[in-house]
Amino acid sequence: MSERNRATEFRESVSGTNVELGYAGIKTFLKSDTRDVDDVADVDAAVLGVPYDGAVSNRPGARYGPDAIRRASGWWAYLSAYKGGLTNMRTEKTVDFDDLTVADCGDVPVFPMDSETTAESIAAHVATVASQAFPVLLGGDHYCTFPAFRGFAEGAGHDSVGFVQIDAHTDTVSESPVFGSEFHGSSTARIADSPYVDYDSVSQIGIRGYESPDFFEFADETGLDLYTMRDISERGVGPVIEEAVAAAAEDTDAVYVSFDIDAVDPSVAPGTGTPVPGGLSADQALEIVEVLGAHDAVGAADLMEVSPRYDSTDGTQRLAAYLLVTLLERAFAE
Repeated sequence: MSERNRATEFRESVSGTNVELGYAGIKTFLKSDTRDVDDVADVDAAVLGVPYDGAVSNRPGARYGPDAIRRASGWWAYLSAYKGGLTNMRTEKTVDFDDLTVADCGDVPVFPMDSETTAESIAAHVATVASQAFPVLLGGDHYCTFPAFRGFAEGAGHDSVGFVQIDAHTDTVSESPVFGSEFHGSSTARIADSPYVDYDSVSQIGIRGYESPDFFEFADETGLDLYTMRDISERGVGPVIEEAVAAAAEDTDAVYVSFDIDAVDPSVAPGTGTPVPGGLSADQALEIVEVLGAHDAVGAADLMEVSPRYDSTDGTQRLAAYLLVTLLERAFAE
């Protein structure tokens, strides 16, 4: 009997061999199958990693985010296989992750010393996925969102795309004397300069810290839909995110969601390059993605700025994976 047949015989005769432990196996998102980007038409969502942090203005390390998020996501795939489906204790709904079909397309080619070529690579790969399935991007620094947004609009054939940004920072710097116009603090400015969206279809949630002296005047003049952490504290996160996504979806063909993990308070998610105190709780972050995942207009999402080296507990990437799993669950598995 060949070695292959012995292995098959063992797997067929021993109960539990079909359950892969969370920390075992090849590290794909939710332990999904690997696919080429041009072969995802039969899945709900296709995942792309962008291991690039050449456009940061503070601490590097987001290049290691995609791998860390993939590793963390294996826990939910394991639980679902082990328990034969799950009950989400937040939503009180039964979830069968077998109903959620995901493919992992690996990492897009990046060029550490060439941001322009990296941006074109991101746009091309996201566009290819967007023509077939729901794109999910694992970052990477937040500059990568700009070419991903453009690739989504082009690949999906949308004339207009709303933008929902969950972030500590507005990323609306048009030009920096130090970093220029192509860095992670300029991504939303570049998006608003694109032919697919104006600021009046951009919603920002969780903003805090410091911006330019005239920022509130800028927001009023451009129509930017701005929700600071104070707004969330005073109104509650539920009403804020419902209003924000509705504003971004109005008069647009679809909505692109970008979640910068530094939107979450660094006491909860310290593994990021530019932490700012006073952010979202894990519970508030999960409520945000629950609402977004259930909204019909949302057509693409990314999770950016996870820098696992700054979190020895692995909690940041665990939360990042949980946020994406929750969003996809609400969109496809309920």
